[in-house]
Amino acid sequence: MTTRAASDFDAIVAGTGTRIDDWWLRQSVAVRRMVSRGAPALVVVIAALTRLVGLGHPASLVFDETFYVKDAWTLFNLGYEGSWPAEANTQFNAGNTEIFTSAPAFVVHPPLGKWLIGLGMGWLGPDNPVGWRIATVLAGIVAVVLLMVVAKMLFRSTLLATIAGLLFAIDGNAIVMSRVALLDNFVMLFALLGFIAILLDRGWSRARLDRWLERKGGDWGPAIWWRPWLIAAGVAFGATTAVKWNGLYFLAALAIYTLAVDAVARRQVGIPFWLSGTIFKQGPVSFLLMVPAAVATYLVSWTGWFVTSGGYSRQWAEGAGNAWTGALSWVPLSLQSFWHFEVSVYNYHVGEMRPHPYQANPLTWLFLVRPTSMYYQGDGSGGESISGIANPIIWWAATAAALYLVYRLVRFREWRVGLILAALGAGYLPWLLYLNRTVFQFYTIAFEPYLILALVAVIGILLGTARDPSWRRLSGIRIVIIFLAVSIAVGVFFWPIWTGIRLDYPWLAAHWWLPTWR
Repeated sequence: MTTRAASDFDAIVAGTGTRIDDWWLRQSVAVRRMVSRGAPALVVVIAALTRLVGLGHPASLVFDETFYVKDAWTLFNLGYEGSWPAEANTQFNAGNTEIFTSAPAFVVHPPLGKWLIGLGMGWLGPDNPVGWRIATVLAGIVAVVLLMVVAKMLFRSTLLATIAGLLFAIDGNAIVMSRVALLDNFVMLFALLGFIAILLDRGWSRARLDRWLERKGGDWGPAIWWRPWLIAAGVAFGATTAVKWNGLYFLAALAIYTLAVDAVARRQVGIPFWLSGTIFKQGPVSFLLMVPAAVATYLVSWTGWFVTSGGYSRQWAEGAGNAWTGALSWVPLSLQSFWHFEVSVYNYHVGEMRPHPYQANPLTWLFLVRPTSMYYQGDGSGGESISGIANPIIWWAATAAALYLVYRLVRFREWRVGLILAALGAGYLPWLLYLNRTVFQFYTIAFEPYLILALVAVIGILLGTARDPSWRRLSGIRIVIIFLAVSIAVGVFFWPIWTGIRLDYPWLAAHWWLPTWR
């Protein structure tokens, strides 16, 4: 028995811990390893099943698939988004997928997510609904794996990592967004990759700061240039932005977070001018490591538009009187046209206020007031529904947990809590600036992993450790077990309206826990 295991065992004997802790400590290394590997693997299987079973239903474009699937297919064939004839959905659903034209279409989101959807269509065929959706499915499954990796890195607990993956695997918002060919699942995936890079940079940069102090020392501290995880974060957040522009919020917020971490680290090791050294020495270096990488990644995603001549606004700068003059006349015409296109997209976004029956004010997102109906087909006796209702038990508990973590951050200044809330804030708070815009509840998938991490952080507090008094440890275990059991049961209950299974009307209506869920 190892020293730590022996001390834990002694604690149990002394009136702390539970019989569960006692049983676990008595297991062999082989048994512990099997459980530690088997439980996360089982979660991945659950994630795959909840996302893959019945993926081809409905065999028609749902919600905004009408834009992204058709855009993806023209992008795959033309290198840019082409136009479709009026009422193209009926023919596309029937398998007539080659009716697009080479005329450019005005699109309001960058191409990376559509490229990924198009790759799935090229693989399995554009007339196959699974082909439309396979890329988002794979993104959803990989995200469950990555979330478990993040939770293990943050909490140093396989149990908490497994719980994080399980909660994400069985949540309705995550399931639905993995089963429809929309862009937001890719935003979530690339942002999560960037989050991992930021987490890894935290340890990397601190180790190099300690080495610098051993060799030199100084009043201002070093400018650490070799921070490969910051470059990786820039690439990941650039890819996030190349799916949707809200990736910029993750880049900005977590770049600022790294500066805050650098400042705290310099202060802890006793550098006199720790704040000014961070702002004026390390700050510009960190900017040069992250931002050019993000910009380059974003521009690379537009390769199809640049290397062809038919994209929307591709020839704008070549029109009479359009090219820039004066100090900017040296800018290549293609970049001038690209900038004009991007400005047009920006103007569209800030002015998009057309009402929609399923729009949801960002102030209501955390409370799950108005989920998005992706598909409904039915009559008076019943119907098939695909609704982006998150698992309400998980969602509401995660919201409460996030609010509690705000208190803990103020009270205890825990770095793990700070990192989780920084990412959660990056994904959510900027939307509060656009309360009058037409936006939807499903946008929350971009920051849902951090809601789950907030919930798991609180679960970890509830569980405690084997050194806690037996009554406290046992009560925490009971609460968590009951919560997980109820969450799973609710997930089974909502499964039909996440996957389009036909229900009789009374049974369908039983899922509308709030009047606004209809």
